[in-house]
Amino acid sequence: MAFQSASSKATKSLLSRGNRLSEATEQISHLAGSSETLRQMPRFSAKLRESNLFPLAPTELQIFQVNVGKMCNQVCKHCHVDAGPDRREIMTKETMSLCLDVLRATPSFTTVDLTGGAPEMNPNFRWFVEEIRNLGREVIVRCNLTIILANKSYNDLPQFFAKHRVQVVSSLPFYEKSATDRQRGDGVFEKSIQALKMLNEVGFGKPETGLILNLVYNPVGAFLPGDQVGLEREYKRELKASFGIEFNSLFTITNLPVSRYLEYLIESDNLEDYMERLVSAYNPVAASNVMCRNTISVGWDGSLYDCDFNQMLDLKVATPNGKHLKDWDLNAMKSRSIIVDQHCFGCTAGAGSSCGGATT
Repeated sequence: MAFQSASSKATKSLLSRGNRLSEATEQISHLAGSSETLRQMPRFSAKLRESNLFPLAPTELQIFQVNVGKMCNQVCKHCHVDAGPDRREIMTKETMSLCLDVLRATPSFTTVDLTGGAPEMNPNFRWFVEEIRNLGREVIVRCNLTIILANKSYNDLPQFFAKHRVQVVSSLPFYEKSATDRQRGDGVFEKSIQALKMLNEVGFGKPETGLILNLVYNPVGAFLPGDQVGLEREYKRELKASFGIEFNSLFTITNLPVSRYLEYLIESDNLEDYMERLVSAYNPVAASNVMCRNTISVGWDGSLYDCDFNQMLDLKVATPNGKHLKDWDLNAMKSRSIIVDQHCFGCTAGAGSSCGGATT
């Protein structure tokens, strides 16, 4: 079953609609036991024990993922952040400075992954990118593409990204209009294509420039993504033939049953079937390569999490202290056990799923 069209449902966040699923505890309890079928499903922790991976432990910390705010110019049906124009949570410059302090103290963090919302809507976004690059770290920006066209103040983002050699990662649910607009809103596909052309014009996606442009595929419905290699081949062929667009890699990411995607699963009576699909596709190799093992996720307020999904479920790191940037404790981070729950089946199904695509 595909997502409803953007016009068939109010394009507002769960929070602004007063939906109970805007509360993290409600989401967690719903996944664990809102039906007898869900209550009878194996626990994710039990699957890890079978794979000799419990408790799940960190490897070397390499990726520092920062959510700089939940404000966004889009309201996507699958959004696990519940982002939108009506969200006002924005990371302050003071908290960004704490991020920079942690980066200075932790040289193993080689990559900073900036996300949102639309991270570019944070008023200090460009300053933050420049400061991170001054520290010699790679920067990834998860750009929704349409922000580039939102108003004139964003039109030069491609040039800014190129100047600072930022890696751009952008969601494009499909290389055809109908599927993309069903998931991300009416008119998004055409604007995304225009933005991709603007990125190509300054060198992104061109093999000779070294300017990286990666796209993200999220299934438009209650199913797992297909083969990443095959989908990348299709995307490259179709986007080049139809629009002259080039990009580097395609990442396939499984939709996790969190926030607005969880709402969709419940309303479409797909939740039990989808969870059964995730559980039955559990892959121990994917489990050993989950992104939370080499990543720390930072909330807009400076709180610390094992991953972006745990952040949205308000599951802070399991350390006796150091749950906030101001109390950063590297040893505690290295020795902690990673918090897991039923939503984690989404990252370990099939070929696995991470912010960088398949993991196996």
